[in-house]
Amino acid sequence: MWHLIDEAVGRLWNNELVAFPTETVYGLGAHAAKPEAVAKIFSIKGRPAHHPLIVHIPGAEWMTQWATDIPPIAWDLATAFWPGPMTLILKKQPWVPGVVTGGQDTIGLRVPNHPVALGLLKAFASSGRPGRGGIAAPSANRFGRISPTTAADVLEELGHRISLILDGGSCAIGIESTIIDLSRGAPVILRPGALAAEQLTKVLGEFSASNASAQAPRVPGALVSHYAPHTPACLMPFEEILAYLDAHARQHCCILARTLPPVTRPAHIWHMMEAGPGAYARDLYGVLRHMDRRFPDLILIEQLPDTPEWAAVRDRVGRATAGRIPAATAIGGSDAGVVSAAVSCSRS
Repeated sequence: MWHLIDEAVGRLWNNELVAFPTETVYGLGAHAAKPEAVAKIFSIKGRPAHHPLIVHIPGAEWMTQWATDIPPIAWDLATAFWPGPMTLILKKQPWVPGVVTGGQDTIGLRVPNHPVALGLLKAFASSGRPGRGGIAAPSANRFGRISPTTAADVLEELGHRISLILDGGSCAIGIESTIIDLSRGAPVILRPGALAAEQLTKVLGEFSASNASAQAPRVPGALVSHYAPHTPACLMPFEEILAYLDAHARQHCCILARTLPPVTRPAHIWHMMEAGPGAYARDLYGVLRHMDRRFPDLILIEQLPDTPEWAAVRDRVGRATAGRIPAATAIGGSDAGVVSAAVSCSRS
């Protein structure tokens, strides 16, 4: 693996893209200080130009290369949670390319907690050439689709359109990082992630978990519909899932459930998800990809607990299903009517 890291560093300096693992999901990396390299990320992913990227750095000491007016709380958070699944939004240095920030005056920075990612970042930063030690890396998938959690997922998504994929096994966390905005004074959580509220409270004290402000910077993964499978997907209480399947036996459905079905329904594919939010998050994207490959008519996802520890998973599932629940009238209709109703539940 380490000789491949040396090769990856060379390719990054040559403006090529390299996919690499983190503890959250696989990233699609480019030399963050080279606009021509970063532009390739947008082209390959089909990512809107105004959608900012996160810059991965090898350690907290590299924050000053990319950010200015760094508040003391940023260093406290970095000490507590880096390396780890946390992205900080800070005021950017004047030199930072606008293609990285989506034209904003802020930048997202993160130190990932994965040996391959850290090995790559440290080798890149110490490669003996003038640079800022940062790799811009959104998730290594087409824009809006399910984030990859294995090297095989990256290959399936992007094929041979990228230079190199570093295989670091399955991602341990499985959903994207917590994003904390420190650019506007009081800390605000713009995207929930694996860091629990009680962990953040120990460092931040009181903080806001709302991104509703019009002044909030744009951040990755904040669109209403995101992380979506190709198959239409809907979020339902378990009882409504059973009623839906009974009423539409001719449909071929995949079900992500936390509750055992009372009877066998052989026409459908059931996947029992792990009970806890951490294990559920780790498996979520992989299971959605597996379901997608079965070409069902519809993916049904059992609603999740409305408790703080499930906030990040609810966020991802809500965006994957566009946050909608089928109308009650759809459950009793004909198969043909339900297909159109189901498609409206999620982006296809």
